[in-house]
Amino acid sequence: MPVHAGSQAVPIYGNYHGYYSKRPFIRDPRLALLPTEFFVGKRVLDVGCNEGWVTCEIGQFRGAQQVIGVDIDDTLIRAAWKRRRTVWSLQSPESGDINEERCPPPKRQRLLGDASTTDNNTHNYFPASCEHSYGPLPIPGRGCGAFPRNVTFRTVDWVKDEIPEDYDQYDIVLGFSVSKWIHLNNKDEGLKEFFYRVHQCLKMGGVFVLEPQPWDTYSKARRMSETLKENAKYLQLRPDGFGELLEELGFSHGQRLGVTGKGGFRRPVDLYLKQR
Repeated sequence: MPVHAGSQAVPIYGNYHGYYSKRPFIRDPRLALLPTEFFVGKRVLDVGCNEGWVTCEIGQFRGAQQVIGVDIDDTLIRAAWKRRRTVWSLQSPESGDINEERCPPPKRQRLLGDASTTDNNTHNYFPASCEHSYGPLPIPGRGCGAFPRNVTFRTVDWVKDEIPEDYDQYDIVLGFSVSKWIHLNNKDEGLKEFFYRVHQCLKMGGVFVLEPQPWDTYSKARRMSETLKENAKYLQLRPDGFGELLEELGFSHGQRLGVTGKGGFRRPVDLYLKQR
């Protein structure tokens, strides 16, 4: 895959621009399936982060120590950096002092995963017009790993290429809405390589959260290009069998957390634990 997939007119990597206008949310329902404290203090990799909405939500609301979002499309990664800046600029001063050098006091932990009205008011304190009129708030240059400094984005084909953050390994890897595109572009061997990379980059006891797209959604996607159409002819693996592949690598038997979304976005979310 080319790194600068943004030059593609057709989103053959699932790199939809304006994706969240099609799948709008205030808080992502897939994250809502996970316990409130799930991400607290953890290193997280978000594969196929698109414009960074989920990545920023984990970094801002879920108390993660570090969140890295990766995507093959450089245009989307630039939009993700902008999303990070915008979300930061909407926060009230009480959510993060740009001059503070220490971590927020414990009382602020009540914000983690709390979708209460107070929380929404706190994190949508300034209207969007403030950024348009006066520019974004400056990102703090130093301090602890609180939002927004705990969120980073990288343009990379992560299935094939390593990034520096991989060497420290992750506590959690997210694979939301990416398995189909990896599968169609890289065939069965590429999907296996993706799962292998996830296993290698997770700490022992680490968690892989996967949202597999159903097989019946492949038919529409493969019509996007001749390459995808040709690759699809040789696919032997099916989403229902992904769990067996992961167990062979050393993951636990998958736990179905639930099903979210509507219409074509209605999909299961599964959790796998690295056991060996």
